[in-house]
Amino acid sequence: MPYNEKEIEQIVAAQRKFFRTGATLPVKWRIEQLKKLKAAVIEHASEFEDALVADLGRSRAEAFLCDVGPIIVEINEMLRGLRRWARPETHFSGLMCFPSIITKVYKMPYGVSLVISPFNFPILLTLGVVAAAMCGGNTVVIKTSSKSEVCTNVMKRFFAEVFPPEYVTLIDGGHDVADMCLAQRFDKIFYTGSPSVGKHVMAEAAKNLTPVALELGGETGNWCVVRKDADLKDAARKIAFFKLLNAGQICININQIAVAKEVAELFLEELKKAFTTQIGKNPMANDEYPKLITEAAYDKCAKLADEYRDRILYGGVGDRESCKYAPTIIYPVNKDEHIVMHELFCPLLPVVPFPDAEIDAMMETIAEREHPLAMYLFTKDMRWAKRTMQTQQYGGGCINEVCIHLMVKGVPFNGTGHSGMGAYHGEWGFREFTHPQTVLKGRTRFNLPLREHPYTGKAGEWKMKLLRLFER
Repeated sequence: MPYNEKEIEQIVAAQRKFFRTGATLPVKWRIEQLKKLKAAVIEHASEFEDALVADLGRSRAEAFLCDVGPIIVEINEMLRGLRRWARPETHFSGLMCFPSIITKVYKMPYGVSLVISPFNFPILLTLGVVAAAMCGGNTVVIKTSSKSEVCTNVMKRFFAEVFPPEYVTLIDGGHDVADMCLAQRFDKIFYTGSPSVGKHVMAEAAKNLTPVALELGGETGNWCVVRKDADLKDAARKIAFFKLLNAGQICININQIAVAKEVAELFLEELKKAFTTQIGKNPMANDEYPKLITEAAYDKCAKLADEYRDRILYGGVGDRESCKYAPTIIYPVNKDEHIVMHELFCPLLPVVPFPDAEIDAMMETIAEREHPLAMYLFTKDMRWAKRTMQTQQYGGGCINEVCIHLMVKGVPFNGTGHSGMGAYHGEWGFREFTHPQTVLKGRTRFNLPLREHPYTGKAGEWKMKLLRLFER
């Protein structure tokens, strides 16, 4: 049954009323809700896995590895750390504030939050963000993707069973419903998806000056750089695994590879071997290989592959009925061709050769484009790699590895610019969904009249001496 503006307005109003009761503020209560969420995720794990198989053709192992398991790990981190994160900070106010020397910083939830989640990791990127919002003490309205229909239906039943709608509720529907949600006055919005829609979310949020967190894929995609001194077999194995994962529909996946010309042919042979070893000669016949989310996504992928048909070294075939398209290596590709100028979000993998001696120029080209969400370097030159990682602008990344920086506890995740804003995971998610409020505790005795008139004459002179002394 489709929603209308009045119904969504009533949902938001009910959540605002519930938030104003103060029920979500006690840390003990939040912990109880997170425990309830964790128990329900474990109980419904098989149902979530089935939904991911239906929507994305994931294997059950991949569904648990990438969606269900990380949610449990994330909630465990919140349960262990929430009391410490939420504890008010105590600061010395400074001599300028004497005798009011104690200042507190309280971590206050924003209030009613809106979480707009994507289709590619519909369980993880819904429940993971919802957990962060709950951890911060907010109520949550969720708008899920209409593309991952089975997952949306499962989660709608899930949330209705676990939490009352005035605390957490899921709204389904298309872009029109999303716009109805954005028309409401929320206190915090978290959106995961494309940069183009991210701009729209920000524009709508600006009408109410609502703070926004965005997790975006990056306009020009994530680069992987393979230097001539890299362990080519190791690099190929890891890159192949990652590109096969969810059929390339991952915001931090490798969009294109820059490989040193000196080792390009050897690397490409290793990459082809790695793909075949991991998924077989006919990926479409392998039940473990995921599918593209819709026929439209398949058609877009197939059309782009056809444009580069004469340069396809591996793959280049698909099955529209199952929406599966083989991992496809395209080589050689110039660094300025349109295929490497936008996020692909599919199994196509363009490879850009460059002379290893011109690595600085290659990195400068990457730096001049929109900031990616992830960057991956394969090399034995740790000095160069560390310097590069500390001077490029991107969300996060790895040296001689792929994607698993996402799994590290206690560190932030997100991008910058066209790849996002804000950060979450663990304590960073708590911070994203809370506002630090500074409160100075005043004293009623021993107050010095430094800030009060007069500022001239003898009184002004000794006030200035004290002010200069205090400000040293």
